[in-house]
Order: sequence, then structure tokens, then C-alpha cells
Amino acid sequence: MTVTDADAGTVTDEGAVADTDAAAAAAAAAAAATATDTDTDTDTESPLAPSIPVSGTRKRLDHVDAMRPVKQFGVVSTHTLLFFAPIGAGLAVGASLQLLHVTREAFLFISACMIAYSFRDVLHFELRPYWRRRFTSVGIPYLCWTLVYFLITLHGTTGSVASRLDHLAYLVGTGYYQLYFLVVLLEFYAVFPLLLLLLRRTAGHHGLLLAASGVLQVLIVSLMHWGVLPHFMRGFWATREVTSYQFYLIAGMVVAFHLDEVHRWVCAHVKLVLAFTLVSAAVAEAWYYLAVYHDVSWFGSSSDPFQPIVIPWNIGAIASIYLLGVWLVGRRRSGRTRMLTKMGSDDSYGIYLSQLVFITALGWCGWRHLNGYVPWPILSLLTVVLVFTACVVLTELLARTRFAKAFTGRSRIGPRPSDVGKERSALPATPS
Repeated sequence: MTVTDADAGTVTDEGAVADTDAAAAAAAAAAAATATDTDTDTDTESPLAPSIPVSGTRKRLDHVDAMRPVKQFGVVSTHTLLFFAPIGAGLAVGASLQLLHVTREAFLFISACMIAYSFRDVLHFELRPYWRRRFTSVGIPYLCWTLVYFLITLHGTTGSVASRLDHLAYLVGTGYYQLYFLVVLLEFYAVFPLLLLLLRRTAGHHGLLLAASGVLQVLIVSLMHWGVLPHFMRGFWATREVTSYQFYLIAGMVVAFHLDEVHRWVCAHVKLVLAFTLVSAAVAEAWYYLAVYHDVSWFGSSSDPFQPIVIPWNIGAIASIYLLGVWLVGRRRSGRTRMLTKMGSDDSYGIYLSQLVFITALGWCGWRHLNGYVPWPILSLLTVVLVFTACVVLTELLARTRFAKAFTGRSRIGPRPSDVGKERSALPATPS
């Protein structure tokens, strides 16, 4: 079955990088040749048009990839606070989580941007290979890690074998803790061909499309926040529904279609982007504190994961992380910085998948009791660094085994016969 537009491989989410069409990659690189990088690194080549051409059919946007470990640091921070922050710090923790929840939207924005960028110049879209690739690259790690977490937490459950298997089926359907992101991603992949067709049909009017999507996002989130929508479209279930994030997905796709212009504008207006981000953060925090103390009763619940007031902050934070990604891969950075950034990008999917293994293990060890000896903000930061580092080590180890694809979303790392003793390279985890 074929529809217009594309499948020649894509850059999939969180480091699952697939091959792109060679001609499309060359056309994209040529179109980006005029992109500039100002304000952040004035003497740095544009990451959209590297001075050293991409070889073969593999293409990646290093500065967008560099956003991934930054985002994952935020995800680990979120879960660290939820698991280990003392009860007495609830107000400060809640205020922090109000801002840290942007990692959800950033996760999906990056995913949508990368897949749309890899498809934007391809002319034919084969549905069967597309669905096989997308659902395999996300579905297999999702199922494997769901089983891992089910087994890890099995000792804390009771009931018959049948009831436990029923619980496993529930986890597969809804997503264990952080894994629900992949449920939403699979939903997005299911409708991506239609969204891609929509962007093709609305060429020249993407600004209006994005504005309409933004208005719809404000409407949906507002109806959620004030309890107008039915139960299955609020709270827990809303976090698992692609409609709750439609603006960030469409924004990622629109940015991918206009990445050259967006890149130039963002890099030319660094101070404006940062100022907007800081102001929107201050407004969101003020809203949170007023809601907590019920100074303005109609502000609604302060613990709601979806609040209309954070939409400007989400936009500013994503743009700021983009700028940080550009900075991290700039030529003025040291070789070590660029190497660590690339390692973080490659391992980001594994960090996301495995983080709860280490957080859970620390919980078993009574890690939270250390709050009585170490100030909780310092302990939280140390915990984030510890968990993040442990996840990188685990991912690097798993990536060198035959289970690399299943547990890290990466191709297996190993030496090619001609490159033994020179540098590491990626070998397919499964036959192509």
C-alpha cells in the first residue's frame, strides 16, 4: 500500500536512527547550506550544513540529538524528586515539577521533528515498511522493559498467577510509570502518515495550521484542568492520549519543514528566547503558588499535570534546549564536550528506559533516609547524577550485546573487521 510522501528510513526517537534516502538527504543538506548560527557561536558552522558532508545514507542533526540528554536529565530529575524528596519539601518540589514536566512535551516535539525532517523530501511513502520499522523500534524495547519492571516489582504484589498476568497485560496497555511516553509515541506513529499528508496539503499556510493547533491545545488543556472533559480524557488517561500533546507534535513537524528558517531565527534572537523562557517560568510559578494557597480559587488544582499556564513555558523551554543543543555541538566546544554530548545522545533512549531500575534499587536501600543527613536539594542533585551515570554505563554495556536493539534502541556496537583497533562502529543488532 502506498500513499504520497515517504519512506526511506528516518531518524526515530531517542537514538533509534535509521537510514534516510540518499537523494533526500543530499537535497536537505543543500537547502540548509545558507543557514547561519549567530549569537550562540558566531564562528561555528551551521549544524544544518556541516563542513564535512554526511557520508552514505545515514543523516542526523547533531544539535537536535544533543537536546536528548538534556531532556533526559530533566526526566531523571523529575522521578528523583517524586521518589526521594522529603514530605516537608512538598511546596518546593511541586513548584519544581511544574517546570520539569516540560520533558514530556520536549520528548514528543523532538520525536516529531526528527521523523518529519527525515520524511520531508521523500516522494513515496510505503506504509508497510514504515509501520514495521516504527512499531518495531519502539514496540520491542517497550515490551522488554515492561516485562523487566513487572518482574522487578513482582515481589510487592499479591494474588494468583492469573491476576498477576492480568496486571502485566494492564501495564502493557497503559505503560509502566515513565514508559507511557512510548504509548503516546506509538499513537503518534499511527497517525503520522495522515499528519504528514496534512502538512503537504497546507503548504504555504503552516503558520495558520500551527496557530490553530495552539488554540486547540489551550482549549483542550483548559477543559481538562477545570474538569469539563469526561474522566477518560483527564488525569491519568490524558497522559496516555496523543490528543493531549497534539500542539507539540504538530509544532515539531512544522519546525522540521522549516528548520532552516527556524534555526536562523532562534539563533539570531537568543536573548529574546531566554527572556521569554524566564518570564514564562516566573508566571507559571506564580500561578502554582497562588493555586496552592487558594488565593485565586478559580486557578484550579496546583497538582494537575496539564495546566494552560505552562504552555508558554513549554515553548520557551524547548527553544532554549534547542539553543543549548546548538552550543554543545559547536566547533568552539572541546573535543571532550562534543564526545560526551554524542555519547549522551546515543545513550538517551537507554537512560529513559532504564532509569527506574536504579531509582527503585536506591529506594530499596533506604536512600530517602539520607535526607536526614544531607540537605535534600543537594541529595537530589547527587542522586540525579548517580542515576544518569549508571544508566549511561548500563546502556553502553547493553549496546555491546546481542540485546542492544531490544533494550537500548541502538544498533549493536562492535568493531568491523577492517576497523579493529581504530574506532567503534555500529553493527546491526538484527539482519536487515
